[in-house]
Amino acid sequence: MFHVLAETAAQEGKKTILAMLVVGLVFLSVVAVGELTHWLRHRR
Repeated sequence: MFHVLAETAAQEGKKTILAMLVVGLVFLSVVAVGELTHWLRHRR
């Protein structure tokens, strides 16, 4: 039973890299929305 729950290092690394990419995309999207609203407010 225990060996079913254990993952290989490659699977664990893939999950970690995907999580890091998602966090980076969320961070970039927040910055992009902030810059866009700043630019739109400045343009008025």
